[in-house]
Amino acid sequence: MTIKERGLRTGDRTGRVGPLVEGLTPGYYALVMACGIVSLGLQLVGQDALSAALFGVCIIAYAVLCVLNLWRFIGYRHAMASDFRAPRRAFGFFTFVAGTNVLGARAAAEEWYTVTIVLLLVAAVVWLVLGYVIPWSAVLSQDHRPVVELANGTWFIWVVASQSVAVSAATLEVVFSDARHYLAVLAVLSWSIGVFLYAASAIIVSLRIMLYDLDPKEFDPPYWVSMGAIAITVVAGARIVEMQSAPMVDATRGLIAGLSVVFWAFATWLIPVLIAAGVWRHYVRKVPLRYEATLWSMIFPLGMYSVACITLGRADHLPIVEWIGTHWLWVALAAWLIVFVAMVRGLARALFGRPRPLAR
Repeated sequence: MTIKERGLRTGDRTGRVGPLVEGLTPGYYALVMACGIVSLGLQLVGQDALSAALFGVCIIAYAVLCVLNLWRFIGYRHAMASDFRAPRRAFGFFTFVAGTNVLGARAAAEEWYTVTIVLLLVAAVVWLVLGYVIPWSAVLSQDHRPVVELANGTWFIWVVASQSVAVSAATLEVVFSDARHYLAVLAVLSWSIGVFLYAASAIIVSLRIMLYDLDPKEFDPPYWVSMGAIAITVVAGARIVEMQSAPMVDATRGLIAGLSVVFWAFATWLIPVLIAAGVWRHYVRKVPLRYEATLWSMIFPLGMYSVACITLGRADHLPIVEWIGTHWLWVALAAWLIVFVAMVRGLARALFGRPRPLAR
């Protein structure tokens, strides 16, 4: 009898945790991303108490997920290696990069700049490594052809990771003026890479939707990242536009400012499309709506869109855009609360509920 079987038969709590860690999705750092961005949005509109509460949840979630992923690497390395080779799961590893930088950006709002720069260094190195490893392990080395058939919304997380590096670099430029030129290069470089990655991901995922049968169950919450990736591109662009004079910034400021407004318009257009897709999935095709870890990949874009509106509105003096972001933030907060409660209930059932009998 295996450890998993003993845990399920006896109801032993420790025996239940192991399988949960083994099956941990690579994209669970989207929880950190969601908590951090909604907290940052609340801080921008002066809701300091609520912002601090979500910031605390963000820190705890990041620490717990780091421990669980280390446990998974040591105890269930085969499962993690399998995820690196799976086109539908591998890009979820980029949530670590994005989550780390979102946490760093929120820490910068508290003037914890040392924490932000440490997190940026970690995230930038991981972003660079994963940017070469995952396309090879999950896409180019696949025997299955065409790989387009295996693409999904998680591929846009690579874009979010790139733009999160740009956001952190631009945020730190205000404080570390001696490193301004280097931070400007990093910010513009990662922003530009993110734009090209979005174009590539959008083409591949669109071909997947148009050329192959799409099971409603496959049209899951990570497709919302297509909007979140555009929204964080807007935030990164607005931050770069606000940077002090540096050769790299001066050469691109006008272009980035104009494109940021265009990208905001496209992100706004995508929201009704994604809502309609959700109605088709759950109401028309009757896919049950229940908690799954990928729901955090939907909450993050909702919060990111709000922060994008507020940031762009203030940077480019567009009061209507800032007004939209300020009010949309409450939609993001309500969605965050619903999913958070569902997550706690789901974990409680998994750890403390009556064990299911094994199939014979």
